[in-house]
Amino acid sequence: MTAPRPAFERPPPDLVPGNVERGRTVFFAGGCASCHASPGQPDRLRLGGGFALASPYGTFRVPNISPDRQAGIGAWSVTDLANALLSGVSPDNAHYYPAFPYSSYTGMTLEDVRDLYAFLQSLEPVSERSKPHELALPFRIRRFVGFWKLLFFRPRHVEDARAGQTVSDRGRYLVEVLGHCAECHSTHNAFGAVKPSTRFAGGANVDGVGFVPNITPQRLASWSVEDIAEMLKSGKTPDHGQIGWSMADVVENTAELSQDDRLAIASYLKSLPPKDTPKP
Repeated sequence: MTAPRPAFERPPPDLVPGNVERGRTVFFAGGCASCHASPGQPDRLRLGGGFALASPYGTFRVPNISPDRQAGIGAWSVTDLANALLSGVSPDNAHYYPAFPYSSYTGMTLEDVRDLYAFLQSLEPVSERSKPHELALPFRIRRFVGFWKLLFFRPRHVEDARAGQTVSDRGRYLVEVLGHCAECHSTHNAFGAVKPSTRFAGGANVDGVGFVPNITPQRLASWSVEDIAEMLKSGKTPDHGQIGWSMADVVENTAELSQDDRLAIASYLKSLPPKDTPKP
């Protein structure tokens, strides 16, 4: 019941590298650099990992996803990347911890996986290896993640937060899948999974420090679609403020998207049902 279940056996003949330029869009829409870029340097395409993610379960160390064949994912196939993103399963058939947001990425199209693979393989290899995770004893046993998946992971399925429908249009896809916005802008339960009733309504940060804002129309009622798109491009808010904290890093990603994509994200957020922010 708790065994890893990769989406694809190796090697499906149709899973071949895609288009590098389209993969660049997938890369920035997915926020890959926010976690996987080597800390302490400005190059967002130097993907040596090592970033420390604090959590109630211990500290996760983000892996190297550069095309280095030893320290990174240079030896991976497209199938390996697809299984990681869509199933949360590693090339050696182990569960990934859900600190890696595959519960959102599972809704990715295979075309986007292929394109992302092509883009990642086009970057410079980085030879640094990430340190191992520093987790409390029960959480070091990856097979236990299989129980988490039984409860909270629905492979290849992401719902529209407005009506429980399958994600289909561009704005929904960018917010619900690639952007995995709900992973931060929601409250999580004791197992680290998003509480559906709080989806996009904000709450306590998952690392236990501070709070993330409500991004439903309850909080953004006075923001127009154009206001949200501008914030995603420049970080400027309609009240002449400037986005800060971790969202500033997100804006560095969304600034690389097309204006059409930013407007699609904004339109979807404005269509969400208003929700009150959960109390601490």
